[in-house]
Amino acid sequence: MPATAESVDTLWFTRCPVPTASGLAYALGRLATRYADLGVEIGILQDAPLEIARHHYDHDLVGLIREGGNVPAIAARAEGVRTRLVGLTWIDEGQSIVVRPDSPITSPAALRGARIAVPGWAATRDTSHARAMALHGFKGALGLAGLTLDDVEFVEVPLDPVVPPGRVRAERAAPRFRELDELAAGRVDAVYAKGAAALEAARVRDLVVGIDLDAVPWRRSRVNNGTPRPITVHEDLLQSHPELVVEFLVETLRAADWAAGDLDGVREVLAAETGSGAEGVLLAYREGFHRTLHPTLDEERVDLLRIQKAFLLRYGFLSADFDLDSWIDPEPLRLAYERLAARH
Repeated sequence: MPATAESVDTLWFTRCPVPTASGLAYALGRLATRYADLGVEIGILQDAPLEIARHHYDHDLVGLIREGGNVPAIAARAEGVRTRLVGLTWIDEGQSIVVRPDSPITSPAALRGARIAVPGWAATRDTSHARAMALHGFKGALGLAGLTLDDVEFVEVPLDPVVPPGRVRAERAAPRFRELDELAAGRVDAVYAKGAAALEAARVRDLVVGIDLDAVPWRRSRVNNGTPRPITVHEDLLQSHPELVVEFLVETLRAADWAAGDLDGVREVLAAETGSGAEGVLLAYREGFHRTLHPTLDEERVDLLRIQKAFLLRYGFLSADFDLDSWIDPEPLRLAYERLAARH
């Protein structure tokens, strides 16, 4: 049964196939150990029955702590779901504009007039993250040359049905990457790609990186679904069981500390988490990423999330606007940092 504010015996944790300190904390067994001490089980949302797993997107589940893409998190808040933002992470995760080897697109300016692949709309706004990612990825690349989305030609690529969250692991093993197939076939000129599995899939298709967005020094050009990545909780959980949220953040911070000193260990975990091989991890996550996994609520990250919210509102991914600052609750993360320091 889903958790209620009065009784939480299972805390659900949603994990995305990307580098996160919370994902590392789970993989290392630290979350399970800590919550066992508190008399609470920790469950992976994607492994839950579908009636629970579907809340990965709408976050309408009291006992859920979600560190995942910001499109569903922001869209859920815009729909009025009572969540609070308790942390933000920023991990550069292989954002690129991918092209064919003979393509002249080797700089942002060369995108002018290009046919770009844009995934279609999904059934709901919060599950249309693939479309949002592609649009914002191209917007960031075009902006580097003073261009806009009006300077390219959209080619709608039919969206694969959203895989039920309970089957996420199966999809990791066999992603389709339909946009890359369209590029390889010559029906589009450029595709936005993100992450280890996508870059590995591009390499397998003999596609190459035309524009490396991670090489750009300006983070504003890389704002997207995972940058920054929010940690959100249901307001009722935070009010009724704040210790469960604080301890989640403590273990996340501990895992980030571990990661900073064990790059090989992190890469081993990520090869399994991302559904790609070791080479894909090396392609997507560059030297130093393992030292920047700690969540914060610093002004820069909040402002970058503000850019993403404005983009999502402008391009129809939100049902309504909302006040970002009132969404933030800094107290759990502050307590987590204090608690961790006291234990050292």
